[in-house]
Amino acid sequence: MLHSLWWRHARVPLVIFLVCAVVFSTTSADLAIARALFFDDAQMQWIGRDNWWTNEFLHTGGRWFVRACVAVALAIWVSSFTSERLRVWRRHSGYFVMAVVLSVALTGLLKVLTNVDCPWDLQQFGGKFPFVHLFADRPDGLRTASCFPAAHASSGYALLALFFVLRDSFPKWRTAGLCVGVVMGLVFGLAQQSRGAHFLSHDIWSAFIVWIVALSVYVYAFGGELRSGEQSATREAYVVSSRAQARL
Repeated sequence: MLHSLWWRHARVPLVIFLVCAVVFSTTSADLAIARALFFDDAQMQWIGRDNWWTNEFLHTGGRWFVRACVAVALAIWVSSFTSERLRVWRRHSGYFVMAVVLSVALTGLLKVLTNVDCPWDLQQFGGKFPFVHLFADRPDGLRTASCFPAAHASSGYALLALFFVLRDSFPKWRTAGLCVGVVMGLVFGLAQQSRGAHFLSHDIWSAFIVWIVALSVYVYAFGGELRSGEQSATREAYVVSSRAQARL
């Protein structure tokens, strides 16, 4: 049952991700998109490199916004042990904190392990190092890099966890939760691309990693159900009552 739930929510993102991953790892699409949208050839400069909106507001401010969301959720989780009113939100808040922290931590760890350069370090954009595909053999003489996947975009995409937070208790709002995560990830990711910090493929990998983490935590750590026992009982009673009235 849990495996079926996991696969139902993973299969479409997996197909999209695999297609994109193959395209970007075998072509120069990253370079072409970056040069067409985010790099000023005349001035040899990234359009968002010295921009307050991309550097201070979306990068620094965005990072603190996500941290604040996690802090609020953590405060709710801790308070749920002493507050009767907040007890019903214990699993929701605990799930949100776990999913977001694990998502950001995993992408941060992968940045250290993958050894991939940032666009602003590449020769094509005024840097010193050659472009090397993700799965290509990296020359031994190059210094160790740490720019893949996109960590800042992952912090925005981490809000995809809101889909699962809302899925059980407020199903009508779950799509809104999904949209919040997608929009935040896109905005953070595009801001970083405009600074030369990441390529589009870096963001695609981050989005997929975050979705799989959020889904896996929901399914396997929380059993695919965030409602408390009281909420589940109330929901079941409401469903039974609605069906009984429909038969009358």
